[in-house]
Amino acid sequence: MGNRCPCLAQEGIVRVVNSSIIRRMTIKAQLSESMKEAMKSGDDVRKRTVRMALAAVKQVEVDKRVELDDAAVMSILQKEIKNRRESLEEARKANRADLMEANEAEINVLQVFLPKAMPAEELRALVQAAIAEAGASSPADMGKVMKTVMPKVAGRAPNDIVSATVREFLQK
Repeated sequence: MGNRCPCLAQEGIVRVVNSSIIRRMTIKAQLSESMKEAMKSGDDVRKRTVRMALAAVKQVEVDKRVELDDAAVMSILQKEIKNRRESLEEARKANRADLMEANEAEINVLQVFLPKAMPAEELRALVQAAIAEAGASSPADMGKVMKTVMPKVAGRAPNDIVSATVREFLQK
């Protein structure tokens, strides 16, 4: 199965070397680990934010009676970020610096768990290719284009920005 490290074997810990299978942690597992770390370090903002995100994930899992994959968890995290951005705008309008700061901190915590954002130019190129692929010519074809684009975007751009970009190209 692999070589054992003698120094760790003495302590009852076995490490497999030369393993060909390396699994990446799921986003849900990353959230759980981050929660544990936040509790140990006393980081209240991260603890509170990750706890809310895990609760949202758990709620969807209970409602749908399924275990969510990374794509679904990313979608939930994007929704949570969108809610906080809306709250941030409301706090800005109300001139509440404390709420603005809290929402920005929560957004920063959640963005750590999402893949790197897709540059606007790359999104525009994907949308143009999807329009050509689907043979779309009017806003009525938006559904076909979105169906082609969304799997390629895979959580790297918010859905509302993707749909706005598709709409922009179809209205030309």
